[in-house]
Amino acid sequence: MQLKILNYGGLINCISVPDRTGNFRNVVLGFETIEGYIQGKSSYIGSLVGRYANRIAEGRFVLNGQTYSLPANNGRNCLHGGTKGFDQYIWKTEETIDGLRLRITSPDGDQGFPGNLQVEVNYVLSDDNSIRIMYRAITDKPTPVNLTNHVYLNLSGGADDTILEHELHINADSFTETDNEQIPTGRIIPVSASPMDFTASKKIGQDINSVHGGFDHNWILNNQKGITHAATLYHEKSGITMHVKTTEPGIQFYSGNFLDGTL
Repeated sequence: MQLKILNYGGLINCISVPDRTGNFRNVVLGFETIEGYIQGKSSYIGSLVGRYANRIAEGRFVLNGQTYSLPANNGRNCLHGGTKGFDQYIWKTEETIDGLRLRITSPDGDQGFPGNLQVEVNYVLSDDNSIRIMYRAITDKPTPVNLTNHVYLNLSGGADDTILEHELHINADSFTETDNEQIPTGRIIPVSASPMDFTASKKIGQDINSVHGGFDHNWILNNQKGITHAATLYHEKSGITMHVKTTEPGIQFYSGNFLDGTL
């Protein structure tokens, strides 16, 4: 395997893996130039996302009795940290024994968030063909932090234009309901007997037309203790399989609904 990282956005530019015939395929969406990533920044392709991944309703939150206002860059809401999130930072890089360490400092008041925030992300490519992404953040004031990577995967290596033929399993019996602005309502919904049920592996395209706008939801993982199996993605023609494990209680599956081909 080969893993390529850019210091712009700390983004994953390439994951090259062998298919069933031994030919190497790049299984992530990306651009050949920095200009492509800058022009396509609204899609967060491959990027490290922060300070806060996903949406914050109406671009504000209350912490310890104080209201903080954030940029509304997604309708009324704040998405992925605001108008200049971590996806647009130039990260300081340092080679490690088994990978790459990236660091940034987000100053107090950055995009409206309180506290100086020091962020460290370690990418590790192991001999067992696993990629580990480890996040660490230190702050001098209470502040919400929610870090992730926004890589888009296509295990066909681009042979298929869509991911509809990919087979997906998600280790979750429930998901968090969202409103028409994709803000959580607070309700937890069982996946059983619904298009959201991936407890048994199925093709992504099987039920996607039954979900308004496509999949872009948080599934609540089962048996969350330590590093837990979250999902498995498989492409039959290429023979490539990806297993996802996490220490977190949920996993967001986004089926690329806003990608319209213009990038």
